[in-house]
Amino acid sequence: MPKRVLQGVVVSNKGNKTVVVKVERRIMDPVYKKFIRRSKNYHAHDENNSRKEGEVVWIQESRPISKLKRWVVVENAS
Repeated sequence: MPKRVLQGVVVSNKGNKTVVVKVERRIMDPVYKKFIRRSKNYHAHDENNSRKEGEVVWIQESRPISKLKRWVVVENAS
């Protein structure tokens, strides 16, 4: 099975080798038929501590690295 890849924005880089990435998705409201945004934060592994807040990055599923980290930063999304 292929690993999932998501695009999001770095909202925090306070942890050592860890960034928090906010991923937004758009879903249609079942009653009003309007698109609404839902977001979720993912803790991702950043080996070189090179990502800054506000950067758009791609994250990929991986093995569990710590209690919360199950994703790895792959690259910057241009």
